[in-house]
Amino acid sequence: MAQDLTTQDTHDVTTTNGDANRRAMAFTPAVDIFERDETTVIMADMPGVAPGDVDVTLERQILTLRGKVKPYAPEGYRLLSSEYRVGDYIRVFTLSDEVDQARIDAEFKNGVLRLELPRSPETQPKKISVKAA
Repeated sequence: MAQDLTTQDTHDVTTTNGDANRRAMAFTPAVDIFERDETTVIMADMPGVAPGDVDVTLERQILTLRGKVKPYAPEGYRLLSSEYRVGDYIRVFTLSDEVDQARIDAEFKNGVLRLELPRSPETQPKKISVKAA
């Protein structure tokens, strides 16, 4: 099932997002891809992203993962120095026809986005019985 998706790498670039005045660096999140039974799992690291700032879209066969990192300072404080780079994460995958797009599941916890991509029942291996002649 590992052949069920291909990655489209992006690089660190300056980009303008949907926010008219917002310019940010775009980072490629590191991903691990696993397979279990009839499901492929993608784990994407997006440290510094709040759960409400994660966006997963699927258009045709293109799965896009996005996460916005915003500057952080505790309430009532003013940021004086920051070594943490602020920017957005983006990663794009092309899915094969074998993925059941209606059953894709996504969960975000502790800066890690976990996607489950189940294989469509029509593409799962089938046992064909052989009759004796």
